[in-house]
Amino acid sequence: MKSKWLSAKALMLHLALIAWLAMSATAAWWQVGRAVQGNSLSFLYSIEWPVFGVLGVLGWYALLNIDRVSEDDELERRAYEEKMRAEARQARQRDADEDPELAAYNDHLEQLAERSKKKLWGH
Repeated sequence: MKSKWLSAKALMLHLALIAWLAMSATAAWWQVGRAVQGNSLSFLYSIEWPVFGVLGVLGWYALLNIDRVSEDDELERRAYEEKMRAEARQARQRDADEDPELAAYNDHLEQLAERSKKKLWGH
């Protein structure tokens, strides 16, 4: 198993971060120079670019630490969804006083959910 820090994805993220920080530092330095020359709006930009650099570091860290959903977790989620749908169907069947419009709307939502499920998972 490869280390999360040395995988191909991680190495590309490291390179992207280095480029991002270099561009942010260059842009900040350029804006400081413009601000010193009298462009007062550049003072704001000279603060903004380092903030963008920090946001890049936070994004890099988040992307490196995203955990992939395992197949077991996905199967567990699907089973839970099916259980919830079955319970909702049973609750609707028990409620004989349900408004016909509401029942039609709930049926429509259930059909949409089934269609999207089939489309998404190819079932």
